[in-house]
Amino acid sequence: MEVVLSEPTGVSRRSVLLGGTLAGAAALSTVAALPAVAQPGAGVARRGEVFALGVASGDPAPDGVVLWTRLAVNPLAEDGMGGMPNRTFPVQWEVAEDELFKRVVQRGEAQAAPELGHSVHVELFGLRPDREYFYRFRAEGSLSPTGRTRTAPLPGALTSLSMAFASCSQYEHGYFTAYRHLAEEHPDLVLHLGDYQYEYKAGVYVAPGGNPRDHAGPETETLANYRQRHAQYKADPDLQQAHAVAPWVVVWDDHEVDNNWADEVYEKPETPQPNFLERRKAAFQAYYENMPLRRAQIPHGIDLRLHRRVQWGRLATFHMLDTRQYRDDQVGGDKFPTQDPARLDPKRSLTGAEQERWLLHGLRRSNAKWDVLGQQVMFAEIDYLNGSDKAYNPDAWDGYVGSRTRVIKGWEQAKTRNPVVLTGDVHTNWANDIHDGDKIVGTELTTTSITSGGDGSPNLTNKEKGYLAENPHVRLYNNQRGYIRTKFTAGELRADYRVVPYVSKPGAPVETLASFVVEDGKPGLNKA
Repeated sequence: MEVVLSEPTGVSRRSVLLGGTLAGAAALSTVAALPAVAQPGAGVARRGEVFALGVASGDPAPDGVVLWTRLAVNPLAEDGMGGMPNRTFPVQWEVAEDELFKRVVQRGEAQAAPELGHSVHVELFGLRPDREYFYRFRAEGSLSPTGRTRTAPLPGALTSLSMAFASCSQYEHGYFTAYRHLAEEHPDLVLHLGDYQYEYKAGVYVAPGGNPRDHAGPETETLANYRQRHAQYKADPDLQQAHAVAPWVVVWDDHEVDNNWADEVYEKPETPQPNFLERRKAAFQAYYENMPLRRAQIPHGIDLRLHRRVQWGRLATFHMLDTRQYRDDQVGGDKFPTQDPARLDPKRSLTGAEQERWLLHGLRRSNAKWDVLGQQVMFAEIDYLNGSDKAYNPDAWDGYVGSRTRVIKGWEQAKTRNPVVLTGDVHTNWANDIHDGDKIVGTELTTTSITSGGDGSPNLTNKEKGYLAENPHVRLYNNQRGYIRTKFTAGELRADYRVVPYVSKPGAPVETLASFVVEDGKPGLNKA
């Protein structure tokens, strides 16, 4: 059955999604020893406690990681402040080698200030490489859940990596059961590729069969709105479990700000939005406050440098891209699919010139076995029309052919050993060989959504079968919800597509839909 979502009032030219239609390091100081707590991520803080939003860690390095929490006792407070008074609170933190905190290695105190939504970002240094650690916070007589994190290996190490990645978690469209299953995989690392939260007010974006849950508050436009929305998502116990089990590396897509925004262009140019830059500024501020990001990602007005690298020894380098903040506007009025020849204009850019140079320079310098582009929108060329005519998604790399060509030529010239592109956005599973002419030069793994689009279906419509017929380099297409589990070793990359049968009610089981292997030095997908 084809998935068609109900349309918001005033459907704009930017209204189509695949799979459905859419109308600082705290100073080290000794604090009192904290009592033992439950297993990592077990349970959510009790009502009235200040850790109702859980804990998280991110951006691991060989000697440290970022620890995060945000104080709140009422996540849905309309002012976005989580029910906290307008003052700064001291927050003690503690890191140990064991979950009972008998072998504490660092302690300190940070300040949770109202100017940052009472969030805390602790950048740790001096930890041992390639080690598991446990952490927790204490404030106002409350003890946080325990989080598990780990440091990256030393730069020359070829230590294997278990990594899961996900995208597109629309709270209204279903329960975050897939996050719970992801946590149960106990990965070393989690990548989130965008659409972590959605901007709509309740009932505007409706999944087939209706929405089992509602957003609180209006469409997010102000800092208070975005803080409230992030808090609603963070209060979900399944999402808390996934954050507490491993360090995350995050990048945004569009819904963290506004559907299909492009640099300073908002979703509906035909409907004036004079406050868009203030909205973008507020969204960036709230994103930083609610993610385990380093000081380098503190926003400056309407700008936030999100592209960065995370290295896992010599095994893998993750080049995390931002395909929203610097892009040219979509061609063809952003109508899907498009035949607008302007998409071929070599001057058009998805990444912006500076980020493109940064990426190509990083590929030239890399000595990693696997160079991984963590990004948002479909990279491989996809024809969405059956027959001799061709049409493409203007919001993806197909709308920016010059950008894609330069990146592919860049990794070919750099002799990148194993280029892999990770993608989210489209609410469907894809496995694609990436071609330069007739030659396979890379691999794209596209994860479906956690919930966006509702339950989905394992059965393909005739239109979806046409995608496979028109695009022989597509090795898998599927419209169910879930995530991708990967295993990187020196010899191969294995990807397991994990799916759940429904999200409209909690408790769905998980299964492996398909598995692929990419062999070291041999681009292209092999069925496992």
